[in-house]
Amino acid sequence: MNEYWNSLLTEKSWKILQELRNYNFILIGGWAVYLHAKKQKSKDIDIVVGIKELEKLKKFGLNKNDNLRKYEIKREETDIDIYVEYYSKLTIPAEDIKNYSVNIEGFKVASKELLLILKQDAFKNREFSVKGEKDMIDIMNLLLFCEIDFKEYGRILEMYKIESYFNELRKMIINFKDYNALNLNPREFKIKKNKVLKSL
Repeated sequence: MNEYWNSLLTEKSWKILQELRNYNFILIGGWAVYLHAKKQKSKDIDIVVGIKELEKLKKFGLNKNDNLRKYEIKREETDIDIYVEYYSKLTIPAEDIKNYSVNIEGFKVASKELLLILKQDAFKNREFSVKGEKDMIDIMNLLLFCEIDFKEYGRILEMYKIESYFNELRKMIINFKDYNALNLNPREFKIKKNKVLKSL
């Protein structure tokens, strides 16, 4: 498989994620996509926590990022972004994410449908960057290699009044051409893509 990030970086990041396993958090971002789709690994770690858990993480040397309303921990080349309930501003309120979480390999992970929405938002904010490119690949990996419940996806969009994401998603799928990034040949890509478009 062609890895988007250097495998040394992703291995270090995965090891750090394992060290955090005993803390109470919900995993979002690239590692959450990996646990669902088992495709591209991640370089950085994104988690959602409550205030009490944030206190426990202080021993790792937390930095507060007021502009982006999150906390950060830097471990070598790995950035850990920490979104906090009732403080961080995500498309879906951080405190609601626990209502859409599942257990995978001992981690609490955002559901596929919720993750798709969070990834769409991340992509909108950094579309023309390297991280934006990885967001797009993550979105396509979720769509093409996981069973997305589009009724549930639509229900969440409606609940948070962001229905425009539905049409934006359709456009993203239609415009995405880089089948190599998904380790697919043109025929496999076309079949998978058409199947998803029919499901929408």
